[in-house]
Amino acid sequence: MPLVARYGTMRENSWLEEHRGGNVLDMVVENCLFCKIAAGVIPSKIVYQDQDVVAFEDINPQAPQHVLFIPRRHIASMANMTIEDGPVLAAIFMTAAKVARDLGIGESGYRFVANVGPDSGQSVFHLHFHLLGGRPMGWPPFPKK
Repeated sequence: MPLVARYGTMRENSWLEEHRGGNVLDMVVENCLFCKIAAGVIPSKIVYQDQDVVAFEDINPQAPQHVLFIPRRHIASMANMTIEDGPVLAAIFMTAAKVARDLGIGESGYRFVANVGPDSGQSVFHLHFHLLGGRPMGWPPFPKK
C-alpha cells in the first residue's frame, strides 16, 4: 500500500476514506482526541500518515517545527505498551526521522520526546511523541519551579 503524505493541509482524513470497509473505527476509543484525529473525525494539519502512524502539526507549537506522532491504534501511553507494540514504535521513530529530514531539521537537530503520565505533562492519553526543531533547544527542557 502506498504511503500517503499531506503537507500543510487541513482536510478530512483520506486514509480513512480509502479504508472504510475495514475495522479502522474499531481502533478508536470514543472520547480520545487523537483517535478522532487519526480516524479523520477531527480535522488537523496532517504531515504524514500510513496504515500505522499519523503525524500532524501541534495546535500549540513550542518550536518553529512541532509535529506530533501517534499510532493509529489507541495505546494510552508508553506505560501501556507491550512487546507486540514494537513494530509500530519502530515505524513511529523511522517516520519521525523522515519527517525531520523533509522539514529541513534532520541535520541541524531536533528533540523527539514522549510525556508519560500526568506529572510529566501528558494531557492526551493516547501515546504520542513530540518532534520539536527549528531552533536551539536548552537542557533541562523546563526550568525548575
